[in-house]
Amino acid sequence: MKRLALVLILILAIAGFLGWAISQGAGYVLITYDRFRYESSFWVFLGLIAAFWLLAVLLHRLLGLLQLSGALVNPWSRRHRARRVENASRRGMRELAEGQWQPALGHLRTAAEHDRQPLVHYLGAARAANELGEHEQSDELLRQAREREPQAALAIGLAQAQLQIARGQYAEARATLSALHDEHPRHPYLLVQLQQLYVQLEDWPALCRLLPDLRKQHVLPVARLDELERLAWTAAVEQVARAEAGTAEEARQALEQRWQSVPAALRHEPQLVRAYADGLSRLGAEAKAEEVLYAALKRQFDDRLVERYGCVQGRDSARQLAHAEGWLKAHPDNAALLLALARLSLRNELWGKARDYFEASLRIEHRPQTCAELARLLAQLGDAQRSNQLFHEGLGLLDRNLPAPL
Repeated sequence: MKRLALVLILILAIAGFLGWAISQGAGYVLITYDRFRYESSFWVFLGLIAAFWLLAVLLHRLLGLLQLSGALVNPWSRRHRARRVENASRRGMRELAEGQWQPALGHLRTAAEHDRQPLVHYLGAARAANELGEHEQSDELLRQAREREPQAALAIGLAQAQLQIARGQYAEARATLSALHDEHPRHPYLLVQLQQLYVQLEDWPALCRLLPDLRKQHVLPVARLDELERLAWTAAVEQVARAEAGTAEEARQALEQRWQSVPAALRHEPQLVRAYADGLSRLGAEAKAEEVLYAALKRQFDDRLVERYGCVQGRDSARQLAHAEGWLKAHPDNAALLLALARLSLRNELWGKARDYFEASLRIEHRPQTCAELARLLAQLGDAQRSNQLFHEGLGLLDRNLPAPL
């Protein structure tokens, strides 16, 4: 109300001033040009200028309204084009999430062609085309995305690798990710993608080479990374031990080289030591396997290693048995150690001692292999009844792990 009152006072003041000015004199305006002649009072001339200015303002507003109404009616106007792109984008993303690949492909491709920032639309359209089995069109959409947004090469490359993995094109996916890794060696998500691909390909040496980068960039929790490191190096050692290329000597040299490449902190891990010892045994170096297992068991007693120790044949079976019996004082109720002692006693032809160790192991833990080995020993010793009973017990233990009958 105060503002309105001030405006009214101002208008009245201006009107009063104009009335006073007009009463003082009409003034005179004369304009001549060639044959044109215009003359009037000053105040009439000033009124004509004001009228022309007001008419120009009204005409400008009218043209603006006509242009706006034309944009609302014309389907090819810029406003309608932006609205069509927005609708295509919204519908395409929803259809992509719902798995409606064909309509999603059409809508997202339309949005990509007309949007100033088409990356998300191109990636979505490429995925939809890939799901439809139209791999060439999918690759073409990614190529167009690179042309439109070359600064997004990393994002496009990661999407391409994922689509290649989905198609089963693992060699192509590896090449794509490797090229990206050369350019972006520290990118966390890229490292995760490479890690998952190496696991899928069972390329354990490549994964082992990648592990330092994974640890340096903290892309996985420490516990998960430690577990992955153990599994990768164990699988890498087992893989080279199973390789059948070359002579036995060449295979042993390859195994030794792989073992030497294992980080020093991991060479005491029981599962790695067992993989190395198993490889040595498989390649005919059982004496070396016994030495490796014995050295590891001296550092740290482990059920997996002691059980394997009872299976390998060292240079001196009697000394091997003595080593194992030396651990019995600290681990008198260890079923794995008692089983190993029984096996070593068999190797030394100490039948009675072997039988006692088998029986002691069975009292602590019923294992199918313990039942089977004791049954075989009793059959050799002439105790057929007890032997048959143990064979049935072992079969019963195995039967627990079998699927239920149909």
